Amino acid sequence: MHNGDVLLHVDDLKMHFPIMRGVFRHQVGAVKAVDGVTFDVRRGETFGLVGESGCGKSTTGRVILQLYRPTSGKVNFDGLELTELKGEEVRRLRPRMQMIFQDPYASLNPRLTVGQLISEPLEIHLGMSGRQRAERSRELLELVGLNPKFDRRYPHEFSGGQRQRIGVARALALNPEFIICDEPISALDVSVQAQVVNLLEDLQEKLELTYLFIAHDLSMVRHISSRVAVMYLGKLMETAPREELYENPLHPYTQALLSAVPVPDPVIEAKRERIILEGDVPSPASPPPGCVFNTRCPLAEEICRQVIPEYRQVRPGHFVACHLVEA
Repeated sequence: MHNGDVLLHVDDLKMHFPIMRGVFRHQVGAVKAVDGVTFDVRRGETFGLVGESGCGKSTTGRVILQLYRPTSGKVNFDGLELTELKGEEVRRLRPRMQMIFQDPYASLNPRLTVGQLISEPLEIHLGMSGRQRAERSRELLELVGLNPKFDRRYPHEFSGGQRQRIGVARALALNPEFIICDEPISALDVSVQAQVVNLLEDLQEKLELTYLFIAHDLSMVRHISSRVAVMYLGKLMETAPREELYENPLHPYTQALLSAVPVPDPVIEAKRERIILEGDVPSPASPPPGCVFNTRCPLAEEICRQVIPEYRQVRPGHFVACHLVEA
């Protein structure tokens, strides 16, 4: 399933939102939501992007889909440079790239039936007739494990997990190759989370999908991703194949995040050291000089406070941005 060819290449991507003040709205600064992020997503894989709330993960997803135009950097999808495309050209690409949103309550229009919600993109992008759309929406409901007869119901008649399945069906309507899953399970009950993740995995196999899976929960990402990138304050701290990252995290931030994930073995759990990070995440409007993590890093040295660490490969496929990690 994993041939090594790259479907999506993100290179030095930056998204800075201007901070405006005063009557004449002059710019006094910028929120560096995404600040120089580089990674590849290979065809057929699930690439996990993890980090705390507000670190820029969702903004990265939206910039990749060109819902925001980036400040600088490149987003190359299957050989096409998205940042150079005009509005209409981006719109023509939409069917190939879709997004599943975090909140199944906010992302579904309450005035439309489920059938209308799912088939809306078919009308906009493919100009399908009413009967074709109705057939396709019933097919899609079945594909995501819901009763096709539900197509006449409204979103409020469904539970959170069912709504998220409807969101998945809508994302699949145009047969995309690439789906960004933006924390698709964080608003759901724990018992339902695994069902939705299993559904996503089954669909990936059936339809040969490629996922960028955004989450703040490292344990769920381990379950679904083949490679994982850890993000902090707009920058990537570490990227590695899944097992390598969990068995051998090199960045102090990754180590701290993983130390908070409980281990199912009580003997190991009792002996384990939790790494508690001091202080709060700094504001992306004024990130600290040097390494952005230096204000909370238990190992920070003088160089960390002054020099931005290079994001470099220290082992095959294992990248890290830290002065203290030996290559």
